[in-house]
Amino acid sequence: MKREFAPERLNVPGFTAAAATLEAADPVPNYARLVAELATPATDAIVHWEATGEERPGADGKPVAWMHLGAEATVPLVCQRCLTPVDAELFVDRWFRFVADEATADAQDDEADEDLLVLSREFDLHTLIEDELLMEIPATPVHDVCPVPVQLSSSDEDFNEAEQAKPNPFAALEALRARKPEDGSKEGE
Repeated sequence: MKREFAPERLNVPGFTAAAATLEAADPVPNYARLVAELATPATDAIVHWEATGEERPGADGKPVAWMHLGAEATVPLVCQRCLTPVDAELFVDRWFRFVADEATADAQDDEADEDLLVLSREFDLHTLIEDELLMEIPATPVHDVCPVPVQLSSSDEDFNEAEQAKPNPFAALEALRARKPEDGSKEGE
């Protein structure tokens, strides 16, 4: 009998012991925190993901739960050069090792090459997928070639006209300096 696993409440020990695989193609709008980062709603975008569990022998010979997660999606972000939407490919390919509790994870985190997660019988795989996709968002998404001309100046014509209309403060000082005292005496007397 094949055992069924639900990604919303994943029994990690059972999933890894069975060396099971889960995969799906979820609409991006199912991931609210990811949607909050997008330039447009991305109603047609899809997150393709696959999770595979396995057990590996630990240092003490007992089996240790591991999971491989692969996920990908193409989402619209804001180009930091032209400020129009740019499609960004997000790609996750990561191994996770499960440990008994947070204290163990904290103690082993610095020496571990893999990511550590706390073992649970009700693990939310969708939250992990969303976390990993969010970490893959580029810091400065840009087009290879922007679809609109990019303004490379720091000001526009209105700004320049406003600057030219202002009186020059040094001209006003020069006018004060050139003015002679009204009583005919020299300044400083």
